[in-house]
Amino acid sequence: MLALSPMLMLLLMASFFDTTAGQIGICYGEYGNNLPSNSEAVAMYKQYNIRRMRMYSPNPNALDALHSQTEASTWVRDNVQKYNDYISVGNEVMPRGPGGAGTVLFQAMQNIDKALSEAGLSIPVSTTTYMGAFTDTYPPSRGRFGDDYLNFLKPVIGFLVSKRYPLLVNIYTYFGYKNGDVSLEFSLFKPSSNEFNDPNNQLQLHHQNLFDSNLDSVYVALEKSGGGSLKVVVSESGWPTQGGPGASVGNAEAYINNLIQHIRHVERYFGLFLPTTKQLKYGVNFN
Repeated sequence: MLALSPMLMLLLMASFFDTTAGQIGICYGEYGNNLPSNSEAVAMYKQYNIRRMRMYSPNPNALDALHSQTEASTWVRDNVQKYNDYISVGNEVMPRGPGGAGTVLFQAMQNIDKALSEAGLSIPVSTTTYMGAFTDTYPPSRGRFGDDYLNFLKPVIGFLVSKRYPLLVNIYTYFGYKNGDVSLEFSLFKPSSNEFNDPNNQLQLHHQNLFDSNLDSVYVALEKSGGGSLKVVVSESGWPTQGGPGASVGNAEAYINNLIQHIRHVERYFGLFLPTTKQLKYGVNFN
């Protein structure tokens, strides 16, 4: 199994939420071995000056519970008013996922947004999808949603457009490399023979890395689905340190540092920890 613990995932928060700069933090996952307690995790964040956190819970039954407006209002009161700047309803929700989450996602988002409004809070409500929801992503100008995903995301896209909220997307270039689609260098932001000009794009954009290629395919898919005006927030990215081809501490370090340099205009709050010593797993260059 790949070592892709949420504690090792880079969280990118694009400039939609901060008009002056993008933001970097880390995802706080609660599944795995030797995880710190909540208080220890917060202390680690403070120690390394990490000011932004993406949390995954309350999660397992949240979508189903939020199908009710009463439950949505209660959830906002108990979990949002004091602590959060924005909300993602669901993470990588699948059309036929556990409990049929895809069937209630849109209504859950509406209910949460209404509850926030009633509480006098202006917090963007979105959902987080992933590259598995898209197909024909190479070249990016062919990108589109898979039919099964588009069926339940279409009303979600309309909601986001009407509210001017972003769509959150997790992008892991590792899987493109693992599947044999591209070279390791192209996935790690290094010079590569895989660099290309998109022949179907009027601008013939030059793609030097898989991250940008994936992101452009998301924008194209949104344009084809009535969401051309939407902003896209990359909510997760990262590289495994073990468990598969190309998975190593060295490649993870290269990916994270190259990604940070690629978006070097953003604020630099980021940390990676060993579960046992609670120390940084490898050096990250923020300069």
